[in-house]
Amino acid sequence: MSANIQPPPFTCPACGLLCDDITPVNNTCAKSVAFFSQRLDDASPKINGKKVSLLEAITAAAQILKSSQNPLFAGLSTDIAGFKSIEHLAQKTGGSLTHMNAQSMVRNLKVLQSSGWQTTTLTEVKNRADFIVCIGTDIVSHNPRFFERFVDAEGMFVKQREVVYLGAAHAPAGPSSLPCRADALPEVLAVLHALVLGKTLKAKQVGGIAVGELQALADKLKAAKYAVLAWVAKDLDFKHAELAIEKITQIVATLTQTTRAAGLPLGGSDGDTSANNIHTWRNSAILEDGLEANIHASVGDAIVWINSFNAEKLPPKTDLPLIVLGNANSQLVQTPVVFIPIATPGLDCNGTLFRVDGSVILPLKKVRESTLPTLSEIMRQIENALFNTNQE
Repeated sequence: MSANIQPPPFTCPACGLLCDDITPVNNTCAKSVAFFSQRLDDASPKINGKKVSLLEAITAAAQILKSSQNPLFAGLSTDIAGFKSIEHLAQKTGGSLTHMNAQSMVRNLKVLQSSGWQTTTLTEVKNRADFIVCIGTDIVSHNPRFFERFVDAEGMFVKQREVVYLGAAHAPAGPSSLPCRADALPEVLAVLHALVLGKTLKAKQVGGIAVGELQALADKLKAAKYAVLAWVAKDLDFKHAELAIEKITQIVATLTQTTRAAGLPLGGSDGDTSANNIHTWRNSAILEDGLEANIHASVGDAIVWINSFNAEKLPPKTDLPLIVLGNANSQLVQTPVVFIPIATPGLDCNGTLFRVDGSVILPLKKVRESTLPTLSEIMRQIENALFNTNQE
């Protein structure tokens, strides 16, 4: 193995868990296998679909940005260093920023902004949680090893734990599952909160769930030593979904008056947790607007699409000048004016990312030989060409 490539185990950025125990032998996670199995075929920069030198592509991208009054930097799927370089260039060009996952992220952030919340970490779940409620989500589809690493694993202070699925898609059938439509969750959770508060209700059912079953759930929550309510904002895809998240946080706040409880927002992909954390820290503002909202509102007069992780996530169709700084394997439906393939952190280059619980930053290792430039290098070269500065 080359001296500049680190030996396993690797950290996998395929989902927000950032599993840091990955080796070629033990890797049974389908998302992780797909990530590390990505091929590296044609990695040539292109202008209007024709292969060009990197310098020509950099120059063309700089010319588009020079003619733009408000470029939209979208996608933002990268690591911490890459996001910082995007933000720096966006500030110098008067650009706007929006992450490909902003529409689902904002469901959590609206609640955090308006009323705050009490959340926990993955390590605390593993070591202390004895009762877990998965709300309105199929966690495994987003975080395949969540149960393996943090629920089924033995913790320091808990030997057994119970899991209940409330309104969760594809949940196992049985007494541990209380199914309902996703858009009924705000009403269901409001009733559950009332029962946790000790209220008596006349209603017999809500959202197709018997109130008696919700009462049993409320009793278990109150009896638990450490209850955790988990959800994935992306799966709560219905009008006013933030009301369901707000009710989750209110249930947690009520429980903590007599026992220990916490929320656990899961999911996390495409570097979205890192992008929002860095942007909020540096600008005191969240990445609030979704991509489609920006396109619909005609925000921006050019689009720079950044996606270093997932070749399947493509830029929106647009009539605006389009620059794509992306995964080398991207099968683009629309031919951009400029396409520059960039290194994928955790595969082609080193990097760092925030884990989905926001509690730690984990290093990503370069695991294969690659000459692809990093996003930071490309951004620096575009800035140099744009402002006629000497390259360092």
